[in-house]
Amino acid sequence: MKSEIAAVVYFLKRLVKLKNKVEVEKMDLFAERLTVALQEKFEGHWVPEKPSKGQAYRCIRVNAFHKYDPELLRACRESGVHYGDLGLPWEITLWVDPGEVCGRYGEQNFDFSIATFSTDKNEMTLFYHSGSSDEGSTHSSPLTVPNRKCQVTQGAESPPLTCS
Repeated sequence: MKSEIAAVVYFLKRLVKLKNKVEVEKMDLFAERLTVALQEKFEGHWVPEKPSKGQAYRCIRVNAFHKYDPELLRACRESGVHYGDLGLPWEITLWVDPGEVCGRYGEQNFDFSIATFSTDKNEMTLFYHSGSSDEGSTHSSPLTVPNRKCQVTQGAESPPLTCS
């Protein structure tokens, strides 16, 4: 669970960085607080043998009906970041499942992979995306650049995710 949460938090940090409205220190604190919020939320709703079980519960969703995701709001409140400064697309869905993190911009676009995990739980492949939020767009998937191998660490003193 920690690896998948690290991947979704890393993805969101990169997305927020595109707008350049959040100071680095606040962004780091936001990422820490979001990690804690997601870990607490997903506890008891994580079934590696059945990755799709509880998928809706582990979904991070922002759209016309859900303008604010509760865990994103909590992380903003606890880190002093203004939610609007995140600059998130007005419609984005992120699924955090055992072994994979996926996303989708808008309702009409295809979903895309953010990270997949090998059987060795210390390695994953991250996919980078453009962060495009053109909900009217009909392109088949966001811009993808080459995969990168990343190490997920569990220690408190090191960053949870390092890529080469």
